[in-house]
Amino acid sequence: TFNSSTAFRLPNGAIRSPDAAWVTQKRWNALTPEQQETFPPLCPDFVLELRSKSDNMEPLRQKMQEYSDNQLRLGWLIDPNHKTVEIYRLNNQPVEVLKSPRTLSGEDVLPGFVLNLELVWN
Repeated sequence: TFNSSTAFRLPNGAIRSPDAAWVTQKRWNALTPEQQETFPPLCPDFVLELRSKSDNMEPLRQKMQEYSDNQLRLGWLIDPNHKTVEIYRLNNQPVEVLKSPRTLSGEDVLPGFVLNLELVWN
């Protein structure tokens, strides 16, 4: 699990820092110690971006699309201002938009993980 202080070098060469990210242990262990200590050269399996009041949604959507284009398995773009979540999945599946969901499931990427959004919405 990584926070926004970790930047990843995506397969397209872009360096991105999600608010939260997760990489499988197997993929992480496949990196050299040097790769782990700099900008890990991979797209996380999971990313979460949380829109702040000052953020414009379009750049965040572009960032999420870029993750998706680089083999992201699951991504959540959470907008507390409008109580919406955009869910991005592997292989550029259509973005799913949820209005005021109470929880989010980690699906098959983070089995058993459930994020309670009621604290975010309140």
